[in-house]
Amino acid sequence: MSQAPYARLTPDLVLDAVAACGLEPDGRLLALNSYENRVWQVGLEDRSFVVAKFYRPGRWSTAALEEEHRFSHQLADAELPVISPLDFGGGSLLQMAGFHYAIAPRRGGRAPSLESSHELEWMGRLIARIHAVGARESFQHRGRIDIQHLVTRPGHAVLASTLLPVHLREAYAQSLGNLQRALETCLESIGPYRELRLHGDCHPGNVLWTDDGPHFVDFDDCRMGPAIQDLWMLAADSTALQHLLDGYAQFAELPSHELALIPALQAMRQVHHAGWIAERWADPAFPAAFGFVREARWWEQHIQDLHELAGQL
Repeated sequence: MSQAPYARLTPDLVLDAVAACGLEPDGRLLALNSYENRVWQVGLEDRSFVVAKFYRPGRWSTAALEEEHRFSHQLADAELPVISPLDFGGGSLLQMAGFHYAIAPRRGGRAPSLESSHELEWMGRLIARIHAVGARESFQHRGRIDIQHLVTRPGHAVLASTLLPVHLREAYAQSLGNLQRALETCLESIGPYRELRLHGDCHPGNVLWTDDGPHFVDFDDCRMGPAIQDLWMLAADSTALQHLLDGYAQFAELPSHELALIPALQAMRQVHHAGWIAERWADPAFPAAFGFVREARWWEQHIQDLHELAGQL
């Protein structure tokens, strides 16, 4: 994969990609906030807008991207409020100049209120309905929410990166190994749990609220995993989590032992975040946004956090 995968993605190429779908861009472009992919709001001649998303080359296989689209289309067909890519006759996964891309309608909205019991219960109900569709079949190409994908691989990315100061490599490797063993013990003690197709990255930034309620965006991280993964990131505290669970219970039953997975899922996400930055550091967008990881003190705190997480687990 290119060290600067989006160097060839010029505004003209974005406009050409939209025009290739039979749409008529009027030249108005607005880059939207996205680090993993590149996302543009594109104005059309009829004064409307669409959103063009260009997937990071090499991250997902074509089959994995097709699974993402299939899942979002199934949700839309079930009349759930999700932003699903548009189909242009030959499908919704498009290609131009070596990029996979998709075009979706533009939808506005505000961030959800994570202090509102009403909004939390509404989101819980909606997530339960998403999971009902997700449970119909399994992903074959998109991986899982597990130690291999969220701890082992990102940990190796950190160790291979020049971002981690040389004098901290041994301490990081030791803390990572301790945490991985603690996670394995924790998951073994909890026992088997059901896996289903998930949104996978269900944080408040991926929920937009309108007068009609919430709608979910960005299924780019959808994977197989436990249902609780799509709930805990929306919960600021135990009270908020209970409101989400109350809403969820109106449409589906969450196995009670999945609640014990939350500390492990939180720890895995923390390791993954550092590894994600290290793995993407050659992308010019990352040094500009995450410059703090150049400092040894940040890694010292991260290593201490991993040590504490292992102790808590």
